[in-house]
Amino acid sequence: MEAALSTDTHGTTGGSPSDRIDTTVAHPARRYNYWLGGKDNFQADRESGDVMAAAFPTIRISALENRRFLQRAVGYLAREAGIRQFLDIGTGIPTASNTHEVAQAVAPESRVVYVDNDPIVLAHARALLTSSPEGATAYIDADLRDPGRILAHPELQRAIDLSQPVGLMLVAVLHFVPDTDDPYALVRRLLDALPAGSYLAASHATHEYLPPEIAEQAKVAAKGGGPHGLINLRTRAEFTGFFTGLDVVEPGITSVAEWRAESEPQPRPSVVEVSMYGGVARLP
Repeated sequence: MEAALSTDTHGTTGGSPSDRIDTTVAHPARRYNYWLGGKDNFQADRESGDVMAAAFPTIRISALENRRFLQRAVGYLAREAGIRQFLDIGTGIPTASNTHEVAQAVAPESRVVYVDNDPIVLAHARALLTSSPEGATAYIDADLRDPGRILAHPELQRAIDLSQPVGLMLVAVLHFVPDTDDPYALVRRLLDALPAGSYLAASHATHEYLPPEIAEQAKVAAKGGGPHGLINLRTRAEFTGFFTGLDVVEPGITSVAEWRAESEPQPRPSVVEVSMYGGVARLP
Protein backbone atom coordinates (compact mmCIF):
# COMPACT_ATOMS: atom_id res chain seq x y z
CA MET A 1 0.00 0.00 0.00
CA GLU A 2 1.81 3.05 -1.10
CA ALA A 3 1.21 6.63 -1.89
CA ALA A 4 -1.73 8.25 -3.54
CA LEU A 5 0.66 10.91 -4.76
CA SER A 6 0.93 12.44 -8.20
CA THR A 7 2.88 10.61 -10.88
CA ASP A 8 2.31 13.39 -13.36
CA THR A 9 5.54 15.05 -14.46
CA HIS A 10 3.79 18.39 -14.04
CA GLY A 11 2.65 17.53 -10.54
CA THR A 12 -1.05 17.37 -11.38
CA THR A 13 -3.64 14.65 -11.87
CA GLY A 14 -4.70 16.05 -15.24
CA GLY A 15 -4.72 14.22 -18.55
CA SER A 16 -5.68 10.65 -19.29
CA PRO A 17 -4.10 7.90 -17.17
CA SER A 18 -2.01 6.63 -20.05
CA ASP A 19 -0.62 10.11 -20.62
CA ARG A 20 0.64 10.19 -17.03
CA ILE A 21 2.72 7.00 -17.05
CA ASP A 22 6.34 8.03 -16.74
CA THR A 23 8.45 4.90 -16.63
CA THR A 24 11.65 6.89 -16.11
CA VAL A 25 10.62 8.11 -12.63
CA ALA A 26 10.27 5.76 -9.68
CA HIS A 27 6.78 5.56 -8.22
CA PRO A 28 6.07 4.35 -4.65
CA ALA A 29 3.29 1.92 -5.62
CA ARG A 30 5.41 0.26 -8.29
CA ARG A 31 8.50 0.17 -6.05
CA TYR A 32 6.42 -1.46 -3.32
CA ASN A 33 5.22 -3.98 -5.89
CA TYR A 34 8.86 -4.73 -6.70
CA TRP A 35 9.72 -5.32 -3.04
CA LEU A 36 6.76 -7.69 -2.74
CA GLY A 37 8.03 -9.69 -5.72
CA GLY A 38 5.50 -8.38 -8.25
CA LYS A 39 6.00 -7.73 -11.94
CA ASP A 40 4.19 -4.41 -12.33
CA ASN A 41 7.24 -2.17 -12.12
CA PHE A 42 9.87 -0.57 -14.31
CA GLN A 43 13.63 -0.15 -14.28
CA ALA A 44 13.45 3.17 -12.42
CA ASP A 45 11.32 1.55 -9.71
CA ARG A 46 13.74 -1.34 -9.34
CA GLU A 47 16.79 0.92 -9.23
CA SER A 48 15.18 3.14 -6.60
CA GLY A 49 14.10 0.07 -4.63
CA ASP A 50 17.61 -1.40 -4.76
CA VAL A 51 19.17 1.85 -3.49
CA MET A 52 16.87 1.82 -0.50
CA ALA A 53 17.37 -1.92 0.06
CA ALA A 54 21.15 -1.41 0.09
CA ALA A 55 20.78 0.97 3.04
CA PHE A 56 17.95 -1.01 4.67
CA PRO A 57 18.39 -4.69 3.64
CA THR A 58 15.20 -5.88 5.36
CA ILE A 59 12.94 -3.49 3.46
CA ARG A 60 11.10 -6.37 1.80
CA ILE A 61 10.27 -7.78 5.23
CA SER A 62 9.02 -4.33 6.19
CA ALA A 63 6.78 -4.20 3.11
CA LEU A 64 5.31 -7.62 3.87
CA GLU A 65 4.71 -6.79 7.53
CA ASN A 66 3.06 -3.51 6.61
CA ARG A 67 0.72 -5.45 4.36
CA ARG A 68 -0.12 -7.84 7.17
CA PHE A 69 -0.78 -4.88 9.47
CA LEU A 70 -3.30 -3.55 6.96
CA GLN A 71 -5.10 -6.87 6.91
CA ARG A 72 -5.21 -7.16 10.70
CA ALA A 73 -6.36 -3.55 11.08
CA VAL A 74 -9.19 -4.03 8.58
CA GLY A 75 -10.12 -7.28 10.29
CA TYR A 76 -10.27 -5.54 13.66
CA LEU A 77 -12.37 -2.68 12.29
CA ALA A 78 -14.82 -4.97 10.55
CA ARG A 79 -15.06 -7.65 13.22
CA GLU A 80 -14.67 -5.82 16.54
CA ALA A 81 -15.48 -2.19 15.75
CA GLY A 82 -18.37 -2.96 13.41
CA ILE A 83 -17.12 -0.72 10.60
CA ARG A 84 -18.83 -1.35 7.26
CA GLN A 85 -17.35 1.50 5.19
CA PHE A 86 -13.68 2.03 4.36
CA LEU A 87 -11.75 4.81 2.62
CA ASP A 88 -8.36 3.38 1.66
CA ILE A 89 -6.01 6.13 0.42
CA GLY A 90 -2.75 4.93 -1.10
CA THR A 91 -4.18 1.68 -2.42
CA GLY A 92 -1.15 0.56 -4.36
CA ILE A 93 -1.23 -2.20 -6.95
CA PRO A 94 -3.78 -4.80 -5.81
CA THR A 95 -2.43 -8.03 -4.36
CA ALA A 96 -3.85 -10.75 -2.12
CA SER A 97 -6.24 -9.90 0.72
CA ASN A 98 -7.06 -6.33 -0.24
CA THR A 99 -9.12 -4.14 2.09
CA HIS A 100 -12.50 -5.06 0.59
CA GLU A 101 -11.68 -8.77 0.59
CA VAL A 102 -10.78 -8.75 4.29
CA ALA A 103 -13.76 -6.60 5.24
CA GLN A 104 -16.28 -8.48 3.09
CA ALA A 105 -15.08 -11.82 4.44
CA VAL A 106 -16.36 -10.55 7.81
CA ALA A 107 -19.34 -8.54 6.54
CA PRO A 108 -20.25 -9.01 2.86
CA GLU A 109 -22.15 -5.72 2.84
CA SER A 110 -18.95 -3.72 3.46
CA ARG A 111 -18.29 -0.83 1.08
CA VAL A 112 -14.76 0.26 0.17
CA VAL A 113 -13.46 3.25 -1.78
CA TYR A 114 -9.85 3.04 -2.93
CA VAL A 115 -7.77 6.12 -3.77
CA ASP A 116 -4.49 6.26 -5.69
CA ASN A 117 -3.34 7.93 -8.86
CA ASP A 118 -0.71 5.79 -10.47
CA PRO A 119 -2.27 4.91 -13.87
CA ILE A 120 -1.04 1.32 -13.50
CA VAL A 121 -2.82 1.07 -10.15
CA LEU A 122 -5.95 2.43 -11.85
CA ALA A 123 -5.86 -0.28 -14.53
CA HIS A 124 -5.37 -3.08 -12.02
CA ALA A 125 -7.94 -1.68 -9.61
CA ARG A 126 -10.64 -1.56 -12.25
CA ALA A 127 -9.90 -5.15 -13.25
CA LEU A 128 -9.33 -6.76 -9.87
CA LEU A 129 -11.09 -4.83 -7.12
CA THR A 130 -14.45 -6.49 -7.53
CA SER A 131 -16.96 -6.47 -4.71
CA SER A 132 -19.23 -9.05 -3.16
CA PRO A 133 -22.81 -8.77 -4.47
CA GLU A 134 -23.95 -7.33 -1.14
CA GLY A 135 -21.24 -4.68 -0.85
CA ALA A 136 -19.51 -2.22 -3.15
CA THR A 137 -16.06 -1.08 -4.22
CA ALA A 138 -15.06 2.08 -6.05
CA TYR A 139 -11.79 3.56 -7.21
CA ILE A 140 -10.90 7.26 -7.22
CA ASP A 141 -7.99 8.58 -9.26
CA ALA A 142 -6.82 11.32 -6.88
CA ASP A 143 -3.98 12.66 -4.75
CA LEU A 144 -3.79 12.42 -0.96
CA ARG A 145 -2.72 16.07 -0.93
CA ASP A 146 -6.10 17.05 -2.38
CA PRO A 147 -8.59 15.83 0.24
CA GLY A 148 -11.28 18.14 -1.11
CA ARG A 149 -11.25 16.31 -4.45
CA ILE A 150 -11.44 12.96 -2.69
CA LEU A 151 -14.29 13.93 -0.39
CA ALA A 152 -16.33 15.58 -3.16
CA HIS A 153 -15.80 12.83 -5.69
CA PRO A 154 -19.07 11.32 -6.97
CA GLU A 155 -17.69 7.79 -6.63
CA LEU A 156 -17.10 8.33 -2.91
CA GLN A 157 -20.50 9.90 -2.46
CA ARG A 158 -22.11 7.00 -4.30
CA ALA A 159 -20.36 4.29 -2.30
CA ILE A 160 -19.99 5.78 1.19
CA ASP A 161 -22.53 7.40 3.50
CA LEU A 162 -20.53 10.04 5.35
CA SER A 163 -23.18 10.23 8.05
CA GLN A 164 -22.14 6.72 9.15
CA PRO A 165 -18.74 5.64 10.60
CA VAL A 166 -15.88 5.11 8.16
CA GLY A 167 -12.54 3.35 8.52
CA LEU A 168 -9.92 5.72 7.08
CA MET A 169 -6.88 3.70 5.97
CA LEU A 170 -3.62 5.64 5.54
CA VAL A 171 -1.22 2.74 5.41
CA ALA A 172 2.38 3.41 4.27
CA VAL A 173 1.41 6.67 2.60
CA LEU A 174 1.95 9.53 5.08
CA HIS A 175 5.74 9.18 4.93
CA PHE A 176 5.54 10.39 1.31
CA VAL A 177 4.08 13.71 2.38
CA PRO A 178 6.76 16.24 3.43
CA ASP A 179 6.25 18.67 6.28
CA THR A 180 5.98 21.47 3.73
CA ASP A 181 2.67 19.95 2.58
CA ASP A 182 1.42 19.83 6.20
CA PRO A 183 0.40 16.16 6.39
CA TYR A 184 -1.24 16.74 9.78
CA ALA A 185 -3.66 19.24 8.26
CA LEU A 186 -4.44 16.82 5.43
CA VAL A 187 -5.32 14.06 7.88
CA ARG A 188 -7.40 16.46 9.98
CA ARG A 189 -9.30 17.58 6.88
CA LEU A 190 -10.22 13.99 6.12
CA LEU A 191 -11.16 13.19 9.71
CA ASP A 192 -13.26 16.35 10.00
CA ALA A 193 -15.45 15.01 7.20
CA LEU A 194 -16.15 11.77 9.08
CA PRO A 195 -18.69 11.24 11.88
CA ALA A 196 -17.98 10.19 15.45
CA GLY A 197 -17.28 6.47 15.68
CA SER A 198 -15.06 6.51 12.61
CA TYR A 199 -11.51 5.16 12.83
CA LEU A 200 -8.06 6.04 11.52
CA ALA A 201 -5.64 3.20 10.76
CA ALA A 202 -2.18 4.32 9.71
CA SER A 203 1.42 3.15 9.41
CA HIS A 204 4.61 5.10 8.87
CA ALA A 205 8.30 4.39 8.23
CA THR A 206 10.73 5.33 10.99
CA HIS A 207 14.44 5.27 11.74
CA GLU A 208 14.08 5.09 15.51
CA TYR A 209 14.48 1.34 15.83
CA LEU A 210 17.75 1.33 13.88
CA PRO A 211 21.28 1.61 15.27
CA PRO A 212 22.52 5.22 14.87
CA GLU A 213 24.87 4.56 11.97
CA ILE A 214 22.27 2.51 10.08
CA ALA A 215 19.63 5.14 10.82
CA GLU A 216 21.76 7.82 9.17
CA GLN A 217 22.26 5.66 6.06
CA ALA A 218 18.54 4.95 5.90
CA LYS A 219 17.68 8.64 6.14
CA VAL A 220 20.09 9.47 3.30
CA ALA A 221 18.68 6.69 1.10
CA ALA A 222 15.10 7.72 1.90
CA LYS A 223 15.79 11.23 0.62
CA GLY A 224 17.10 10.00 -2.72
CA GLY A 225 15.36 9.04 -5.94
CA GLY A 226 13.61 12.25 -6.94
CA PRO A 227 10.16 13.43 -5.82
CA HIS A 228 8.66 9.93 -5.89
CA GLY A 229 11.57 8.32 -4.07
CA LEU A 230 11.32 10.74 -1.18
CA ILE A 231 10.41 9.19 2.16
CA ASN A 232 10.10 11.29 5.28
CA LEU A 233 11.15 9.08 8.18
CA ARG A 234 9.41 10.28 11.35
CA THR A 235 9.72 9.58 15.04
CA ARG A 236 7.10 7.90 17.21
CA ALA A 237 6.16 11.30 18.64
CA GLU A 238 5.74 12.74 15.15
CA PHE A 239 3.65 9.77 14.01
CA THR A 240 1.52 9.95 17.15
CA GLY A 241 0.66 13.52 16.14
CA PHE A 242 -1.58 12.15 13.40
CA PHE A 243 -3.81 10.66 16.10
CA THR A 244 -4.27 13.88 18.10
CA GLY A 245 -7.77 14.03 19.57
CA LEU A 246 -8.49 10.37 18.81
CA ASP A 247 -8.88 7.43 21.19
CA VAL A 248 -6.04 5.05 20.34
CA VAL A 249 -7.00 1.38 20.65
CA GLU A 250 -4.80 -1.25 22.25
CA PRO A 251 -1.93 -1.99 21.91
CA GLY A 252 -1.38 1.69 21.09
CA ILE A 253 1.23 3.11 18.74
CA THR A 254 3.72 0.33 18.17
CA SER A 255 5.68 -1.54 15.51
CA VAL A 256 3.43 -2.94 12.78
CA ALA A 257 5.17 -6.26 13.49
CA GLU A 258 3.67 -6.25 16.99
CA TRP A 259 0.22 -4.71 16.45
CA ARG A 260 -2.28 -7.49 17.34
CA ALA A 261 0.07 -10.02 15.76
CA GLU A 262 -0.53 -12.91 18.17
CA SER A 263 -1.99 -15.11 15.43
CA GLU A 264 0.76 -14.43 12.90
CA PRO A 265 3.30 -17.17 12.09
CA GLN A 266 6.20 -17.39 14.53
CA PRO A 267 8.93 -16.36 14.93
CA ARG A 268 8.01 -12.76 14.27
CA PRO A 269 10.45 -10.37 12.55
CA SER A 270 12.09 -7.88 14.86
CA VAL A 271 11.03 -4.25 15.18
CA VAL A 272 14.46 -3.33 13.75
CA GLU A 273 13.85 -5.37 10.59
CA VAL A 274 10.44 -3.76 10.07
CA SER A 275 11.10 -0.16 11.22
CA MET A 276 7.49 0.86 10.77
CA TYR A 277 5.04 2.27 13.30
CA GLY A 278 1.35 1.51 13.17
CA GLY A 279 -1.77 2.39 15.07
CA VAL A 280 -5.57 2.45 15.01
CA ALA A 281 -7.70 5.04 16.77
CA ARG A 282 -11.36 5.98 17.14
CA LEU A 283 -12.83 9.40 16.42
CA PRO A 284 -14.85 10.31 19.54
